[in-house]
Amino acid sequence: MTEASPTVANWELMLRIRNRADERGVKTSLIAKTLDVSQQYWSALTRGKGTLAEDKLKILINLLEIDRDEQAELLTLRDIAKGRSPFAEYSALFNEHLMRFYGLEAGAQSIRSFENGVIPGLLQTEDYIRVLMKARVTTGRPTEVEQRVSARLRRQRRLDGPDPLELSVVMGEAALMYQVGSADVQRRQLRHVIALAEKHPDTLDVRVIPFSAGGAIASLNSATFHLLDFQSSRLPTIGWVESAAYGEIAEDPKRVTALDYLFNQIHAIALDPERSLDVINRVASNG
Repeated sequence: MTEASPTVANWELMLRIRNRADERGVKTSLIAKTLDVSQQYWSALTRGKGTLAEDKLKILINLLEIDRDEQAELLTLRDIAKGRSPFAEYSALFNEHLMRFYGLEAGAQSIRSFENGVIPGLLQTEDYIRVLMKARVTTGRPTEVEQRVSARLRRQRRLDGPDPLELSVVMGEAALMYQVGSADVQRRQLRHVIALAEKHPDTLDVRVIPFSAGGAIASLNSATFHLLDFQSSRLPTIGWVESAAYGEIAEDPKRVTALDYLFNQIHAIALDPERSLDVINRVASNG
């Protein structure tokens, strides 16, 4: 079973309450009045900002006439949601959108990722991460660099364990060629990707889009993005889209469907896993 994530539990809790309210035709204004909170506060809760108090959840259970079995499930979700996020210590470094994404990622069952410019974060070596973070951090504080490195390494723990993350990665050949740090850092990074793919053949799928497919990938004009799926059948697929300047969670069904379609196109263009690893090995050997 996928490790419980407070962020995912809170999201599922509020999503199920919103869906039940919609089914019953209960308006937001009535919910806020019944709970004796402002509509703005209730709206913030539904967006994952804060956790619903247990007494207010019980009031909602009665208002929405939720059956006994589901009551227990919702109370359990709330207990999990009150837990400490594994990334809480990094809250001063990252904005609320990134913090929520990291929490969702920690509880995802599978992730599909596209990256055209650098090696995807979950596959990066410590040295490779450090070079990237030094280029990104503008404060000049070495401690901030090391904290960011630590946060990314912690995210990578999902690749191991009794129930590892199912990760499907597609990256452009340019990600293999751009030298991040020294030639040795880049070479060891590429060897690391190969080693991970060989270590996790059942849960890690790595594919490369060769330069020869450049016209096709250029026409897609895609930024970095990820699609997250969860163990609970009640939770929909969500996306994360980022560029050098921003990152945001995509929850709108139409937008997620568009990202899903785009990933399938990209995946179809990419080489199969065996040939992809051959390309990575060739670049590493020539570096």
